[in-house]
Amino acid sequence: MNYILIVDDHADIRRLLSITLGKQYEIVEADNGTAALYAIRKYHPVAVLLDVMMPGEIDGLQVLDAVKSNVKTKDILVAMLTARGQQADRDEANRRGADAYFIKPFSPLQVVTWLRERLK
Repeated sequence: MNYILIVDDHADIRRLLSITLGKQYEIVEADNGTAALYAIRKYHPVAVLLDVMMPGEIDGLQVLDAVKSNVKTKDILVAMLTARGQQADRDEANRRGADAYFIKPFSPLQVVTWLRERLK
């Protein structure tokens, strides 16, 4: 089964993406970085849609680091979903291994198109 993990502390964003992607993929949701790391270990998703700024001890960039530095998970696609629109923020995410960077508010259809192209 191809799981997509949606990680965002805003339930409305998770719901929007779940509705948009739910017909094509199995959706798993997490609302913080700790829950995201647990879900990644449990489900080994093909892609993670990951908010950068979340409450708790682990933010999205730290989750990205954990995914991309682990030989078992480094091939998981990670798209950052963030309100941080500065070029420096994008560059930092790319340096850490992000596969895509979507600035909020983003089009869910953009995300679907990106996933379809990458998961062929």
